[in-house]
Parts: sequence; structure tokens; C-alpha cells
Amino acid sequence: MVEVVTYLTKQHREVEGMLNKAVDCKNDPQKRLELFKEAADHLALHLESEEQVLFPAVKAAKTKDILMESLEEHLSLKRLMVDLMALDPKDETFEPKLKVLAEQAEHHHGEEEEDLFPKLKKGVPQDERERLAAEMDALQKRMDKQKAQPRNIVKGETDAAATI
Repeated sequence: MVEVVTYLTKQHREVEGMLNKAVDCKNDPQKRLELFKEAADHLALHLESEEQVLFPAVKAAKTKDILMESLEEHLSLKRLMVDLMALDPKDETFEPKLKVLAEQAEHHHGEEEEDLFPKLKKGVPQDERERLAAEMDALQKRMDKQKAQPRNIVKGETDAAATI
């Protein structure tokens, strides 16, 4: 069974790849929009499962400072996604916002992998990390089934960072 660090790292690479594909799609605004929507759906599910499952479960494992920063970064990512969802892909600000979203997602993922994940591996037993991955995966699948466009989950979550 996969444990949560491996599970999330794989998702980080997938989302980064999707966002970079959207950024690179310069000559077809409609295709770029579709690629962004796909990436935003995956990113929204990822962020929600971290906030609802992972962060509350590990906040006692000497990670609270990292989690608080992660929640602020999640807020920034959500705001960018909501801005992009409201824009026409031909709008002159679409491409710069998309690039910033890709850059911020990559930065956020890097921080989690360098700061949070080593603490999880050290402070959370393997069987608990496996349970967390399974719980996050189940939540993401439920949310994906319930919402035709999971990216819309974040629309009401841009006023303040989530709490744990």
C-alpha cells in the first residue's frame, strides 16, 4: 500500500505537468483553457484532501508552523484558480496568471517536500501514513464523483486560509 508522502509527491508531479502543459499551449486558447481546467480539477482535489485529512491529522507532529504557511499558500493558489476560471483564455492576463499559478504550485510543492514530508516520515508511523493516503484518495474520489467540475470547490474558499 502507498503511503501519504509518496502519494502526494506523485500528485505534485502530475499537477505540475498539467499546468506546464497549459502554459506551453500558446497558440490555441481553447485547448489551453481545457488543459487549465483539468489541472485545476486535480489541484482542487489535492488541496481539499490535504486540508481536510492530512493537515488535521499531522498538526501535532511538530508541523504546525509549516502547515500554517501551507494553508496560506493554498489560499493563494485558490485565488489564482478562481481568477483564471473567470477569465476568457484570450484575455491578456490569462497567460501571466496561469504562469504564476504554475510557479506558485511548484514552489508550494517544493516546500512541502523539503520541509513537511521529512517530518511526516520521521514523526508519523508507516501504517498511519498508509491510512492517510487511503483516506485522502477516498475523499478525492468522492469529491470528484460528486462534482462535475471539482475546481469549483475552491470558489467559496478565497476569503481566508482554511483552518486546522
